[in-house]
Amino acid sequence: MTQLSPAERYAQSRSRTRQPMLEAFRARQRFDLDSFQIAACGSIEEGRSVLVAAPTGAGKTIVAEFAIYLAMQDTRDKVFYTAPMKALSNQKFQELVAEYGAESVGLLTGDTNINSTARIVVMTTEVLRNMLYADSSLLTDLAYVIMDEVHYLADRFRGAVWEEVIIHLPPSVRLVSLSATVSNAEEFGDWLQAVRGDTDVIVSEERPVPLEQHVLMRTRLIDLFDSSGLAATNRVNPELAQMAHYGGRGISSRQAKDVGRRHSHGGRPDTVRMDRAELVALLETKNLLPAIFFIFSRVGCDAAVRQVLRAGVRLTSAQERDEIRAIVEERCRTLRDEDLAVLGYWEWLEGLERGVAAHHAGMLPAFKEVVEELFRLKLVRLVFATETLALGINMPARTVVLEKLEKFNGEARVPITPGEYTQLTGRAGRRGIDVEGHSVIQWADGLDPQAVASLASRRTYPLNSSFRPTYNMAVNLIDQFGRERTREILESSFAQFQADRAVVDLARKVRSQQESLDGYAKAMTCHLGDYAEYSGIRRELTDLERKAGVRSEQQSRAERDRRQRQLTELRRRMKQHPCHSCNDREAHARWAERWWKLKKDTDRLTTQIRSRTGAVAKVFDRVTDVLLQLGYLVADGGEVAVAADGRLLKRIYGERDLLVAESLRTGLWDSLDAPSLAAMAASLVFEPRRDEGAPNERNLPRGPFREAFDATGDLWARLDDIERDNRLPGTQPLATGLTLAMYRWAQGASLDSVLSLADLAAGDFVRWTKQTMDLLDQLSVVAESEVGRVARRSLDSIMRGIVAYSSVA
Repeated sequence: MTQLSPAERYAQSRSRTRQPMLEAFRARQRFDLDSFQIAACGSIEEGRSVLVAAPTGAGKTIVAEFAIYLAMQDTRDKVFYTAPMKALSNQKFQELVAEYGAESVGLLTGDTNINSTARIVVMTTEVLRNMLYADSSLLTDLAYVIMDEVHYLADRFRGAVWEEVIIHLPPSVRLVSLSATVSNAEEFGDWLQAVRGDTDVIVSEERPVPLEQHVLMRTRLIDLFDSSGLAATNRVNPELAQMAHYGGRGISSRQAKDVGRRHSHGGRPDTVRMDRAELVALLETKNLLPAIFFIFSRVGCDAAVRQVLRAGVRLTSAQERDEIRAIVEERCRTLRDEDLAVLGYWEWLEGLERGVAAHHAGMLPAFKEVVEELFRLKLVRLVFATETLALGINMPARTVVLEKLEKFNGEARVPITPGEYTQLTGRAGRRGIDVEGHSVIQWADGLDPQAVASLASRRTYPLNSSFRPTYNMAVNLIDQFGRERTREILESSFAQFQADRAVVDLARKVRSQQESLDGYAKAMTCHLGDYAEYSGIRRELTDLERKAGVRSEQQSRAERDRRQRQLTELRRRMKQHPCHSCNDREAHARWAERWWKLKKDTDRLTTQIRSRTGAVAKVFDRVTDVLLQLGYLVADGGEVAVAADGRLLKRIYGERDLLVAESLRTGLWDSLDAPSLAAMAASLVFEPRRDEGAPNERNLPRGPFREAFDATGDLWARLDDIERDNRLPGTQPLATGLTLAMYRWAQGASLDSVLSLADLAAGDFVRWTKQTMDLLDQLSVVAESEVGRVARRSLDSIMRGIVAYSSVA
């Protein structure tokens, strides 16, 4: 595999025969391409796959656009553009329609199917994985697959899908992988080379718009790094360090001496943070808007909007307000009047008209999309957002403000990582608009400038596999390739690749330690006898004496007598051993202690090596054993084949694939009507908050549903026992938090009532309802009993109101 810097690749591309397609593509662009873009596009024109790792906003998508341009120069070539989220897929679909026309572009996101036979199709990664397993005819003439945000491969819930796609794409398909800057891009590129063939790794750490980083201390923006040019790069600004020494109280070294006098006269403490409205005014005077304030809490984002509006912040002109209202009314015209108040529409619109908005997962998806559109049009100039905004959405600002450098991870408040910091500040600086981007960190007592500088200057964002075999994956692969070939395929996963690399490093360490062990063994050699044996007796005696010294009331007299006899026997053996009379006995003992300590560590490493070798295939074997036990696979003369029930499991995707298949096979849901089946599906996909307790009877619909739910819960428990017996992790119990609300929604209840029942924000309700719809859609296709027809009616019953609006917006 070729691993060259962008500059080296650029130099090579200039020395070769000029590439006509690339030159024609460059001529179409508003800006000339950067060297890393030229290098990556050059590789694609040469017929190679590429991995491009570059900072947010650096222009990685240009490389994807060149692959699409190349495909469209041929009369038959097709290109698939995969994105990790439906919102990103929708955004890219609109961009490509504007470029190539509606007849040439399709969209497949599970709940949307537009022009699927087009030559350019945008889709979520799961859709492509399912197409590969089904050997879809849409794969014919596929020339390129673009995997945007491929670092999602590390996502513990969905990351495995990226590896499945990469492994199973036809060999002729060239892969264009776009990633954020990761610290192990070369390792990932090595794996791509191993499974896909010729692959170039193009890494760029240069931001197209330089980032100026500041700390807001009281009313002053102070540079984080020394900009004098006299010190090493990334050295903390001495002025900031001095002010931090005074706890943020001083304004400068000259004023530091006045701190005590000001406080003695009752002045305002200088550690008081500037409130948000004041900070917005400061940014506006310094021409640092538009800005994104990252607040790691949905409630905090909404409260921040209310706070600045109460303070009278207004960032728009009368003409801009009219334009904003026109856009919002056009985008929201299909919303029902009775839902507007429930959704907080009027408060949201007031904020937009004043140039202020929130952006988080609790908002209605279409509301978020309107915020993104208005921000890109420079009509909204201030957004309070959670970190989800940093994940690939095209929404750059001039300035990013971080109010805190820690966030709640569900269990505790933890510092943000260097990778997260890079993702967040990557939003600062608009290419072609800003000369530089700005990040602002608000000072807080106890903040260490050196730690902040270290966070801001590191680029450690490792890409680690989250791949694990699933039941659905197992039956699909075994049906296509057989058990042994499937084991080989799974051993080619990035997960096993990383494990094997770790094994290489561990084995190297074991070899090194073995040399030391040999040296220690030589040093403790005794001419009178086997000192290792003698040392072992001494260690056993020491351990037993230590245990004997710990008295326990539960210990019987017989146990104490037995331990005393053991001690007496060990002391006798030690004194009778030839090495006990050696004059150099204690010198040998010191070397023996080092030998035992190192041997213990070496044995631990050896155990790790054994556990990591073939780790993915071992999990696959356990999954296969469960499927054989339940009859989804059958053993026939040493071979394993997919049974009739396995055909059902092949078409069920998701965390609970086996539970869904078993429930259908045993007829547990045959008596359910459409609302009850929607409620059942919701209980399977919903993930409760950590503070949600055990299932509550009040949250369950009455009638046949209750019996079916209890039976499904019993089935889950049996499967969980089988999985744990086979050393598999199992799944979480069914969750009831959304069950009654989904049942009522399917019956036609109002939005207000179901949000109250579920205790969910509108955006969360839409998101979980869409996942419920995904499962119902699968049931409508795979269930051959009445359940399939009920699933279709159930799907129609919940596809209404804001759910339907969010699906087409």
